Amino acid sequence: MDLQMNTELAENYKSRSQMVRIMSEDWIKRHIFCPCCGNPTLSRFPNNQPVADFYCPVCREEFELKSKGGHIGDTVTDGAYDMMIARIQSTHNPNFFFMNYHQKELRIQSLFLVPKYFFAADMIEKRRPLAPTARRAGWTGCNILLKKIPEIGKIYLVKDGYPLPAEEAVQKYQSTAFAAGYKAEMRGWMLDILTCIEQIGTADFSLKSMYQFEDNLRKKHPENHHVKEKIRQQLQILRDHGLVEFSGKGVYKRLF
Repeated sequence: MDLQMNTELAENYKSRSQMVRIMSEDWIKRHIFCPCCGNPTLSRFPNNQPVADFYCPVCREEFELKSKGGHIGDTVTDGAYDMMIARIQSTHNPNFFFMNYHQKELRIQSLFLVPKYFFAADMIEKRRPLAPTARRAGWTGCNILLKKIPEIGKIYLVKDGYPLPAEEAVQKYQSTAFAAGYKAEMRGWMLDILTCIEQIGTADFSLKSMYQFEDNLRKKHPENHHVKEKIRQQLQILRDHGLVEFSGKGVYKRLF
């Protein structure tokens, strides 16, 4: 896999953002497989497609690309806040590719996929509306808070300047694809529990150690008055789908 973007494509553009968009989309089209099913190529939607940038002609999954020079950081700027929230809560939202590239050399440094079912409303931050004097006065954009997405939800195709095996990415996607079958509220709980497990930081963990997150989870889900029961329910779901293992006597093992 050649990580260098084709700079010749941008010779007729003056806008830096337009140049990067043309080059990064071309690179995806030439080099990236579908991480959902393994199909070796992705197809590009026509320009200005309101839903996504790419789709897989085999499994029909859709993908939107966000690219940034240098370190990608904890937040990524996106479009209109209301539209993003509506997309997350719908059944037809795209998966997201997040790319960062070397600003001078225009080489890909990293590329990871966040599957659509790893997004929840609290991962989208509303930005301040544009000033009344702005051309689009009142328009409100948003930021995607990558720091709130569990690490299991970041599937790398390129990391630290090195491509990773395609089979590895597809396997990681398929290990969590079951989450797409749950409604948004249940997925939100699932993501919270996965984040709690990651924060514990060890492969083996106890139910007691999970209960230490009870107050935080109650604040996040004030409508739920049975948080401990919900924790146990989610651990059961994760166990059924092979992400955790129950060792007995309230002890679990993380398998991801």
